[in-house]
Amino acid sequence: MGVAEQNMAGVAAGMAGCDKVPFISSYAVFSPGRNWDQIRVSICYSNLNVKIMGAHSGISVGPDGATHQALEDIAITRVLPNLLVLSPCDVHEARRAVLAAAEYKGPVYIRFTREKTPVITKPDAPFQIGKAYVLREGSDVTIIGTGPLVYEALLAAEQLSKKGVEAEVINCPSIKPLDEKTILKSIQKTGGAVTIEEHQISGGLFGAISEFSAMNFPVPVLPVGMPNIFGESGAPDELLTKYGMRAKNIIAQVNKILK
Repeated sequence: MGVAEQNMAGVAAGMAGCDKVPFISSYAVFSPGRNWDQIRVSICYSNLNVKIMGAHSGISVGPDGATHQALEDIAITRVLPNLLVLSPCDVHEARRAVLAAAEYKGPVYIRFTREKTPVITKPDAPFQIGKAYVLREGSDVTIIGTGPLVYEALLAAEQLSKKGVEAEVINCPSIKPLDEKTILKSIQKTGGAVTIEEHQISGGLFGAISEFSAMNFPVPVLPVGMPNIFGESGAPDELLTKYGMRAKNIIAQVNKILK
């Protein structure tokens, strides 16, 4: 549809009303960012079968700078009734998420990154909407990640293990609906959690886990993510380090939980 994401959402709603299964795709700052109203009213209000693909999410968009770094998209989609929110951790999980979204009847948002990212799942690994996956078992603290930064969670857990701290690492590609059973079982065991996401710490995965914990089993929950500021232009690796979304930042939050 060109640079017309608001029109694109309206056209997709019309197609879904005619029993098509439209996928709309753009940078996440424009879809769901610029066309949030059309997604809310034309798609979600009528619970239409539209799939929204938001690319270039997170700080790792890099040189494109703050205007193109979608750091609020989980927050603005998670709040909309009827809309599912998925955030795959690597290329294989992204493929499985798209296929699962195609099979699901109703609106789905999937966020993607731009840069090449580590592959941490197998092509035939299970994927189900509403499921989180324990990648590493532990008993001292829970680390819950979503998107490509799940890799940093695994690095942090390995480093913590060398110091005698066994962290349970959970990959949470389905932010809405949340896998409440898996998360509850883990925080009951460990007594505390750290979340990691390439997103503002407000309203995203940290918000979802904190809300769930507060209502079901209150434990300390600390975030690793964008600290309520806009990004800037730079190399992706440099930006992730500058804004504190690395394994060392997870470890620092874990240490606070343990204290």
